[in-house]
Formats: sequence, structure tokens, C-alpha cells
Amino acid sequence: MDLLLYFILPIGLLAIGIPVYVILMLTALAAVSTHPDLPWQSLQTVVFGALDSFPLLAIPLFVLAGDIMGQGGLAKRLIAWVMSMIGGVRGSLALTAVGSSTMFGAMSGSAVGCIAAIGRILYPSLRGGGYSMPFSGGLIAATGAIDVLIPPSIPMIIYGIAGQQSVPALFLAGVLPGIMLALVAAGYVMVYAKIRMVPLTDPARWINFLQSTRDASWSLGAPVVILGGIYGGVFTPTEAAGVAVVYAMLVSRYVYHEMTWADLWKVTRSSMYLVSQVMIIVAAAGLYAWLVTTSGAPQRLVAHVQTLGLPLWQLLIAFNVLLLVVGSLVEPPAAILILTPLFLPVVQAAGIDPIHFGIIITMNLAIGMFTPPFGLNLFAVNALFRVPLQSLYKGVLPLLLLYLGVLMLITYIPWFSLAPLALLR
Repeated sequence: MDLLLYFILPIGLLAIGIPVYVILMLTALAAVSTHPDLPWQSLQTVVFGALDSFPLLAIPLFVLAGDIMGQGGLAKRLIAWVMSMIGGVRGSLALTAVGSSTMFGAMSGSAVGCIAAIGRILYPSLRGGGYSMPFSGGLIAATGAIDVLIPPSIPMIIYGIAGQQSVPALFLAGVLPGIMLALVAAGYVMVYAKIRMVPLTDPARWINFLQSTRDASWSLGAPVVILGGIYGGVFTPTEAAGVAVVYAMLVSRYVYHEMTWADLWKVTRSSMYLVSQVMIIVAAAGLYAWLVTTSGAPQRLVAHVQTLGLPLWQLLIAFNVLLLVVGSLVEPPAAILILTPLFLPVVQAAGIDPIHFGIIITMNLAIGMFTPPFGLNLFAVNALFRVPLQSLYKGVLPLLLLYLGVLMLITYIPWFSLAPLALLR
């Protein structure tokens, strides 16, 4: 009964196109109706209690900071700085897309925000520089997923809240996996450019590098302030998000002079719509998670998995397959809030480190964001740059296979996730 109520019913509603927050609320109502012993008066407290979280405040702040950086000149100068280092290399434009997305991830944490900020500048340049439409669109969609792993990461914040894990520890554990994704994407770009004989760009020159470094110094200072403040013990991730907003606002307005107060209001209003969608899902998922926990379903799931006697490698494969499918259908915040209460007890019973599992679930959902046919990044690129979905499917396939290879390494070699934590300790 619990399997039908808490898993099959939501999947069925999702398949017919019902919004995620409505699915979670309907599932919660169905659970309350079938369990009359549950106290109705507690539902309101649970829904609002899900939003009453100080770490959760980091999400709207990081979203706003990323939007300001994308439209206030910080992203543009960051791209110019990366390009000044690798100009003259075959494939330098595409390598700039990989490097800029990785750097932007250290300032924002939103994959769609990265696609909008980096893609708006680089996609036209890629098309004009000899790259095909499938490759250009697929690269922008796939490199946006790197942003999910490079700290600060919004999905990691949500996992930390849902799984009661340290957000700074999750941030640190995501560094090596994020860099590995960037490296395999860069390797693919260089091979593609060599095979297709993509035209060379202007060679890198010291004078250009020094000039772009001076212009981008404030952009490069953002990740130093954000991550340095967190790991230096100056402020928490939530406070770092607030500092990032103020930093981006002041630099855009008074240093680069590319944003007026009227522009800032427009950006804030646009961010507000995105944040409201996330918060509605968080509130509904809080009720769903509470009902799942009080029903005892996780304990029964743990007992069932233990009776199967699956080896650890098979259990991890099953998690990966399920997470990839869910990630291609559901936004990462919703997927994490739904699955963490169910999976984490199983994971802990199997002896898997919760921080390591947080990286596994985040990477799966990041890859799912550009997995055909319904990955969120694919629709973002389609809407922003009018790239047909069929072309995007073709363009992301090589990167999807490479990312899955990295996922297997991360899954079965916990060192990649946990070594930075051990080094810090």
C-alpha cells in the first residue's frame, strides 16, 4: 500500500503532466485520507515549517546573485578572461564555454542561470566560429550541469537540509567531481575541434591576458569572497549567499556601471518568480517527507532491501539508474526532497557515507538535466536559442556518455568525494 501511495501514485501523476507541487499535495491528501489516525491539524504546521529554515534562505539569495552576475557584466568579463588564456588553441571558443561555466558555478549554483548567462554570450560566437548547431547547443546544455556540482550548489543545499548533512562538507565534496566533469568535457571539445578542423581564434597574448585580468578582477573576486568566507569560518553558506548578492549588486552598479537601480529591480522580480516555484515545491515536499517518515515506509524499505541481499555494487547501480530516470523528468530540488527521505535510511544501512551519497544523487540529477528527452537544460537551450530538440539530442549524446563514465568512477571510488574532507580535517 505504501509503495502505491508514496511512489507509484506520484510517478503516475507526473507521467500525465501534473505539476510537481500539485503531485506532492495530492499524494499527501491521499495519505491523510487513507490514514485517519494522522492529525489533520499538524499539516499546516508541517507545510510552513518546511520553509522555516535558515539554510533554505541561501537558495533565493544565490539565485538572485547569479542573475545579477549574468546581467551586470561579471559573467561577460569572466568569459573574456578565460578566452584570453586559451586563444589560439583549436577549440578555444568551446573550451571557453566549459571553463566559464565551471567558474560561473563557483559564483551561482543554478544550472539554468548558467545557461542563460554563459550561453547568451557564447552560443552566437560558437555558431559563428564554425561549430555546428547540435554541438553548440549540446555543449551549452551539458556544461550547465557542471554548475550543479561546483560549490556553491543549490541542490546540495537542499540535500543538506533534507538529509540533515553539513552543507559546507557537501560543497567541498563536490569540487573534485565537478572538475572531473569539466576535464572530460574539455577533452571532448579538443578532439571534436581537431577532427572537424575548427578555425583557430586569435592567439593568446600577454597584453590581452593582463588587460582581461584587470577587467575581470572583480568577477574573479566573487568565488574568493563566497568560498573563502565559508571555509575561512567568516560566515555560513546562507550568509555567504547574502554577501554574494551585495557584492554582485555593488560591482554591477558602481564598478562596471552596467546595471541601474531600475535594472536591478527587473532582475529581482525575475528571480522572484523562479524562487517562488522552488519554494512551493519545498513546502509541498516537506509535507510529503513528513508523511513518508511517520508512515514507517523508509524502515520497511530498508528491511525489504536487506532481505534481497543485493551486493553493494548492484545497489549502487539500481540507485544510479533510478536517479537518472527521475532526474530527466523532475527538477533536482523536487527530486532530492522526494527521494532523500526514502533512500537515505537504505544508504546508511548499507554503510554508504551520506556525504558521498549526496554527491552521487547530485551528479545523477545534474546529468539527468540534459538527458533526452525531457531534461530541463534541453528545454532551456531550446527556448533561449531556438535549437530544435532533435539537434540537441544528437549534440548531448557524446557528453552524456562521458559524464556517465565519470559518474561510475565517483560512485565506486568514494575517495573522489571524501578526500577533500579528509584533507581539510
